[in-house]
Amino acid sequence: MTIKLAIVYYSSTGTNYAMARAAEREAQHRGAEVRFVRAAELAPQEAIDANPAWKAHVEATRDVPVATPGDLEWADAILFSTPTRYGNVAAQLKQLIDSTGGLWAEGKLIDKAVSAMSSASNPHGGQEATILALYTTMYHWGAIVVAPGYTDPVLFETGGNPYGASATADMQGNFDEKVLDAVKVQTKRLLDVAAKLQR
Repeated sequence: MTIKLAIVYYSSTGTNYAMARAAEREAQHRGAEVRFVRAAELAPQEAIDANPAWKAHVEATRDVPVATPGDLEWADAILFSTPTRYGNVAAQLKQLIDSTGGLWAEGKLIDKAVSAMSSASNPHGGQEATILALYTTMYHWGAIVVAPGYTDPVLFETGGNPYGASATADMQGNFDEKVLDAVKVQTKRLLDVAAKLQR
């Protein structure tokens, strides 16, 4: 049985993009069918141009398809990755989520396995709050939240966040890539739970 996984991310300078790509590699290694999609950029071009790292990342990822509600409907499992914005989900990803009312009303998001990752520029910059805020929407969907918990020792080595992998990155998007090991564990767990739900 092949699990269909949608990896949906927003990234300004590349941290969440790198985390999402690590998840994609792990999912493909485990035989999943993956849709790798990004939330549409909403920021004005002037703001993007003012940050060279942001501008470079936007230009480098133009070929990544923009996520639609159809990607969420297609998937058996969904992995979200978003930077924190004041302890909450980035507006770009939130706009996509806010467009799922039709799917929600028709019950098309019920029992999908979902998980989330985040990043911030300091260790206590809102990563956990952002993931938990995102999970609140998933509860409304009737989805099955699949947090990594403390299911593998690597989770302690990479920050100990039981809600989802989280990175601390500087303003250029540089971070300790050990967190990608936590991303792999989380992706495997999400796929395992999705497979159990399908059975």
